[in-house]
Amino acid sequence: MRQTFGQHIKTGRVKKGYSQRTLAELVGVDHSYLSKIENDSSEYPPKPIVIRRLARYLKLDAIELTYLSGRIPPADAKIIQALAKQYKKKLPVLLRALKNKKLVEQILDEK
Repeated sequence: MRQTFGQHIKTGRVKKGYSQRTLAELVGVDHSYLSKIENDSSEYPPKPIVIRRLARYLKLDAIELTYLSGRIPPADAKIIQALAKQYKKKLPVLLRALKNKKLVEQILDEK
């Protein structure tokens, strides 16, 4: 099973031997916020700069962390905008379909 953003951060932190306070200080966030991140209880995903710093200090892939956090990398955002413009009339149908988890899993599992 794939790890959540918080689990991935915690695993990386423990592997590097950092305490929450040490990593929080390096990244420039409060240790209580880092705790919320690791417990997947933060109300919002970290800012891109925080994600990049976490990736740097934990030697993790920043793009993967961005996706795990629920954010969209800038390059992908441009692609999404272009596709949205191209398929403007069909976009509402796609968005409704994405609410169906089984359908999304079926689409993603097709090869």
